[in-house]
Amino acid sequence: MDRRFLTVLGLSLSLALVVSLVFYQFVASREPVKAEAVTTKDLVVAVKPLSIGVTIKAEDLKINKVPVSQFPKGAFTKVEEVIDRPVISNVLMEEPVLEGRLAARGAGVGLAPVIPVGMRAVSVRVTDVAGVAGFVLPGLRVDVLVTGHPPNSQETITTTCLQNILVLGAGQTIQTDGRGLAIQTPTVTLLVTLEQAEKLTLAGSQGSVQLVLRNSGDQEMQKTSGSELSALYRTSAPKPVEARPRPAVQPRPRPAPAAVAIAPPPQPPAIPLTAEVIVIRGNIRSVETAPSKGN
Repeated sequence: MDRRFLTVLGLSLSLALVVSLVFYQFVASREPVKAEAVTTKDLVVAVKPLSIGVTIKAEDLKINKVPVSQFPKGAFTKVEEVIDRPVISNVLMEEPVLEGRLAARGAGVGLAPVIPVGMRAVSVRVTDVAGVAGFVLPGLRVDVLVTGHPPNSQETITTTCLQNILVLGAGQTIQTDGRGLAIQTPTVTLLVTLEQAEKLTLAGSQGSVQLVLRNSGDQEMQKTSGSELSALYRTSAPKPVEARPRPAVQPRPRPAPAAVAIAPPPQPPAIPLTAEVIVIRGNIRSVETAPSKGN
């Protein structure tokens, strides 16, 4: 074996051993790092799921210790700050109770605390078809269609009167079915403005209302002209007859009476001109006629 190669190999091993010893001495000389003390803070969390409209009780809550750096914004540290406040947004089990999910104490129970200031809750009576076969659930959004007869028209028209309306409740409940099944409900409660509430009430009194389910992420408002019954059956709607002014009727000229040939009156028969002559013969007297000279 080459002596030169052995020399280089020996120097490399010696250098590696020296570096390892130096590194070991450096690590061994360092003092162990002491664990920093972590400051914790009380956090109010839910023991069980809290649904919309529920008034929180003491048995619904518990206290957990969490690091100060992980304390959620808007959370509570005392149970007394949360008791008797209605829930306006669902809270899951073991989830921190936040200020934004609760209404003020004394705001009422049921649906009232869920209604934001300036908004209204209006219930619409629907059938299985009008309610999309029971799948109009709280938290979803719908469009409202109305079918009826416009003023001064006999044509049946369906038009969209409201769009992107939030459903607050279905029937007697303001909760969704946890199993995702359809809920058979005769009424649906919608969250609307006061002006929209007027339109919805008028639509229900003047025609039939239909709810159209839409994707909650779809915020686009579409303008439609409505659908007429004649367009559905591909027939043309009868157009109203325009009243046209009648032309002035000129009196017809009467035809001139035909010339009637008037026959001259008949001439009286010519009376013969005679002359009477009295002839006396003795004692006999007679009258004789004699033609006049004009004849």
